[in-house]
Amino acid sequence: MLHIAFFEPRIPGNTGAAIRLAAGTGATLHLVEPLGFDLSEAKLRRAGLDYHDLAHVVVHPRLAALWEALPTNDVYAFTTQATRFHTDVQYTSHDVLLFGPEPTGLPDEVLADPRITDQLRIPMLPGRRSMNLSNAASVGVYEAWRQLGFAGGA
Repeated sequence: MLHIAFFEPRIPGNTGAAIRLAAGTGATLHLVEPLGFDLSEAKLRRAGLDYHDLAHVVVHPRLAALWEALPTNDVYAFTTQATRFHTDVQYTSHDVLLFGPEPTGLPDEVLADPRITDQLRIPMLPGRRSMNLSNAASVGVYEAWRQLGFAGGA
């Protein structure tokens, strides 16, 4: 199934919501350290409710470790700087949807990484900075899963 990757997430509630997203869609959630919180924080546990045991979450000590774990997967970096929409690509079941931390997003050195297949953005009204991280991940994951026919879904 799909892979959601949060690069250096800082807000525990967003990661908790992403845990629920992973549990509900069958995606794997990858967290690239350093994290801005402890995985046992109450806000993270509360946002994830009782879905922690139903989600597959992998923590990587650095971005290179994520690449080593998924050596051949396409990687789509979500950024407000992109010109292509998240609906402009054909997703496969092993794609990685990469998101940066709030409030900065993915840094330039990550966006320039040769492992990035493409940069994508989610359309918004003019003058808005960005979406909430977990909401953006949900939009991306559900579009990819829709294209895949909601494989495994009920």
